[in-house]
Amino acid sequence: MTEIPDGDPFHDCELGPEAVLGTRTFEDVLFTDGTETPVDVLTGETPAHSQATVEEAKEFAASIDNDTPQIALPASVETQIETQSKPYTAAAFFHFKATGSLELHRAYHAAYDSDAFTVDFEADYESGNLTITVDRASES
Repeated sequence: MTEIPDGDPFHDCELGPEAVLGTRTFEDVLFTDGTETPVDVLTGETPAHSQATVEEAKEFAASIDNDTPQIALPASVETQIETQSKPYTAAAFFHFKATGSLELHRAYHAAYDSDAFTVDFEADYESGNLTITVDRASES
């Protein structure tokens, strides 16, 4: 834990705890079997580097050596083509590509890093939905 000025974990955030308290579902943000992949115009086939399963993506995200739990997010078709990469990438569960804004990313990160809050998440790779729940630690 880092030392926080005045004990406020949100001191560096544009949003306060009210913005993240409770349960919120971010729809269609995770890598799924339906994630868009490029197709070779000559063969009509998806290139080998862009073929992947949800299980592979989940294993990749889980393999990231980090104190923050990771989720599998879809990589853009452009990225897959330009870098010859898999159709997924890993990021912290509160990443702005999942939460939709840098402001929410920072607020969820602050809550996650603070002992004053409990933060749980559920990644549903069938629907592509990510659900994040934040409570004050004294309420949990």
